[in-house]
Amino acid sequence: MLAFMAHRALRWGIPQNVVYTAQTGFHARDKFRNDHVPILQASKLGPLIDRVFMGAGLEAIVFKNGSRILPLGSTASAMHGKTLDLVVIDEARFDKTADREAGALPAMATRDDAQLFIISTAGDVESTFFRQKVEQGRSAVEEGRTTDIAYIEWSAGDDDLDDPATWWDMHPALGHLITEDTIRHAKATLSPDQFAQEYGNRWSAASETLIDPKAWQKIQDRKAAPEGDLSFCLDVALDRSRATIAVADKAGRVEIIDSRDGVGWVGARCQQLSRRYRRPIVVDGYGPAGVLLEPLEALGVQVVKYVLRDVVAAVSLFYDAIHAGTLKVRPNEGLDSAAAGVRKKVLGGAWLWARTDVELDITPLFAATIAWHHATQKKPEPVKRSFAY
Repeated sequence: MLAFMAHRALRWGIPQNVVYTAQTGFHARDKFRNDHVPILQASKLGPLIDRVFMGAGLEAIVFKNGSRILPLGSTASAMHGKTLDLVVIDEARFDKTADREAGALPAMATRDDAQLFIISTAGDVESTFFRQKVEQGRSAVEEGRTTDIAYIEWSAGDDDLDDPATWWDMHPALGHLITEDTIRHAKATLSPDQFAQEYGNRWSAASETLIDPKAWQKIQDRKAAPEGDLSFCLDVALDRSRATIAVADKAGRVEIIDSRDGVGWVGARCQQLSRRYRRPIVVDGYGPAGVLLEPLEALGVQVVKYVLRDVVAAVSLFYDAIHAGTLKVRPNEGLDSAAAGVRKKVLGGAWLWARTDVELDITPLFAATIAWHHATQKKPEPVKRSFAY
């Protein structure tokens, strides 16, 4: 694509505005700085470059003929107000929306010979934008269309991925940029699903599992009933369709004690637990359950509010404890489903369990995570008990 972008910039007859985008603005700028600029400067095209700008947000290669190549962000507004001749949407499998395309098309509308390239290897179930483009391209081929759209695909299809002959059919870089040994090493190193996706260009039926299923299975214990000083956590689904309460103890034993549809039952149940055990209910104050803080307090429930910093720490430490095998979980179908399907939500240098999948009830995992963290990591609050439980 760099060769194609350079050809467009230098051989089109009039100055061209060429834009490269990747899954994020950071990735596009990183590719531009570390690959595009050094390669062009070291090539025979180097003398045709007038200036290179590297300032953050102002990166650009300006050629002596007036053409430009620049990296831009992946939001719909990144290309707003520009007039563009060629736009490259790279790593399209990471797009869950059509924002990049929506930004590119108006910017190319006044250019009669503008082109949009959408490039990627196959994605997974969340790669909705790119999957649609692939289906459109395959349909165009089947219909014999020869105008408006060009679709080019290299993939293994149903061929045997163990056979090197398949590799030569499926990978256009083989024999030019990579060797059979490169692919053989990748096959021995990656999981079968990863290899099929990254090298065979096969669509993954599911996203990579975040929590190792084997590690999760090892911490299951039917006898792991929390006792002693307990910590309870309430979590609510993003659409308020379901809520869950989990309990944990200092020994790291975790159990889901209630999980039901809706939130109408939450107040009475939390009040019951608070009165019986004289323990607070922990709530992610900035999560979907945060709006219940005041109603719970009005019922006389002692509530502990977790801020974002607390939740981030809870998720990271709970994740580590799962894979280290230092906690025990009483088996629960809802919790198992959440652990099997959860994805990451990246927040700068940190991350959380993602709530974006509306089909997955994540509340048992959030409730278990925060209850465990409060029980094992937080200094217990002094309480007075007037009766035994």
